[in-house]
Amino acid sequence: MAGLKNLKKRRRVQVILVAAVALALSTAMIGYAMRDGINFFRAPTQVAEEPPAPNEVFRLGGLVETGTLVRGQGEVITFKVTDGGASIPVSYAGVLPDLFEEGQGMIGTGRYVNGVFEASEILAKHDETYMPKEVTDALKDQGVYQDPNG
Repeated sequence: MAGLKNLKKRRRVQVILVAAVALALSTAMIGYAMRDGINFFRAPTQVAEEPPAPNEVFRLGGLVETGTLVRGQGEVITFKVTDGGASIPVSYAGVLPDLFEEGQGMIGTGRYVNGVFEASEILAKHDETYMPKEVTDALKDQGVYQDPNG
């Protein structure tokens, strides 16, 4: 009878150890999967003052500078994004959103390589009502933001 009790105790310890290892493994896998999913937001002035490393993926937001939108050969599009304090050149190979136009807000995800933000994704914002707080705060800091509600 004593042998059966030890066997149950040993089995319980094994189950707990397996569960702990599985939990640690799944936590590590989730962390590894999310490493590229956390994109820090930066305004053009922040990028100009402290350029990020070329391998860092981040989000850039501001207004598409008027007179800078150039639709190049093929699908490469270039333009500048500004927050009133600095302008950052952007290149994007892809289809732009319908609402994308000069003077409107945008948010891009990508990398800053050799002085150009190479966007992998572009989102257009029709007006400041739908802009993220970080973008409106950056525009307010530079005195460019106009409150759509007057």
